[in-house]
Amino acid sequence: MSERLDVIAKELKANRRVDPVTVRSFLGWFGVQRRRASIVSYIRAELLLAGVKTVPDFEGAWIDSEITFELRKKEKKEDRSVSDEKVEQGPAETLDSWIDKDPTYRISKLEAANQKVVSISPDGTIAQAITIMMTHDFTQLPVMTSERDVKGILNWRSIGSRMALGATADLVRNLMESHNEISHDASIFSAISTIVAKDYVLIRGSDNKINGIVTVSDLAIQFQTLTEPFLLLSEIENLIRNLLESNFTKEELASARDPAAGGRVIDSVADMTFGEYIRLLQSPEKWKQIKLSIDRDIFCKDLDRVREIRNGVTHFDPDGISEEELGFLREFANFLKELQKISNRKKS
Repeated sequence: MSERLDVIAKELKANRRVDPVTVRSFLGWFGVQRRRASIVSYIRAELLLAGVKTVPDFEGAWIDSEITFELRKKEKKEDRSVSDEKVEQGPAETLDSWIDKDPTYRISKLEAANQKVVSISPDGTIAQAITIMMTHDFTQLPVMTSERDVKGILNWRSIGSRMALGATADLVRNLMESHNEISHDASIFSAISTIVAKDYVLIRGSDNKINGIVTVSDLAIQFQTLTEPFLLLSEIENLIRNLLESNFTKEELASARDPAAGGRVIDSVADMTFGEYIRLLQSPEKWKQIKLSIDRDIFCKDLDRVREIRNGVTHFDPDGISEEELGFLREFANFLKELQKISNRKKS
């Protein structure tokens, strides 16, 4: 991939235009689909070696938004040999210095903040507005004269409250309210209170256009996307702990301690790492103690996959986890619940 970035650098130095690409396409150059921590570090290393950066930063932008390329103000030449390493080998370790990146979770990372807004003119009729809102299941409709010029907002509340007071109007301009908007680079946390209070917020992009509208339902979806993997992983870990705690002594649990952990004390399963759960169950003798008629190798392989997904989640991959990974966590959690039921029946 270094060659492709080198070509981009040469084009930029010659003041020739380099076409923008989406973040998704950019990741595809490296043969990946998601921005895992090790992958991001590898790509940053390659960009640094080529003396190029992306604008906006590829890690923080919405995955289907476009990024452009610029030369770094000060190029730093490093040993090009790192570019020959594979992503899986973690070439992030080749750089000694921290590369600045945006630490803020910005509203622009949400898909809804990057979707074309359906709007209506102030001179549109109320009947037209209601039809659009019902057709698209909107609770509000921006009133605009251009992509940049917002005149107000029309929602069911503004329509209903004015009609309840006896107002009669044929045109949108007579029933619209003042709108709420924030910049695309605002923190999502600073936007939450406005969205909750007003049910929405318009997003104004760096080009001064309205690039999207984020609603309460969008926040709910994002919350589920971010939290469900954490909740499933917590459930899986507690189920594994229940399985181990009821079948092994403190000494047996301690026997699985990572050799690199030094003198760390293990008094219960709560003191163990996920890798130590796997190490304990990989022992044929220890496996016999859980007295379940399931295949040890398959179980430990699945448990190791959970560990890998867990590592990605705890590093806050901006793209979350894939549907396949989420489905696997759901299935494995249900599987462990069934094992716990079987184990409890055997004890009773």
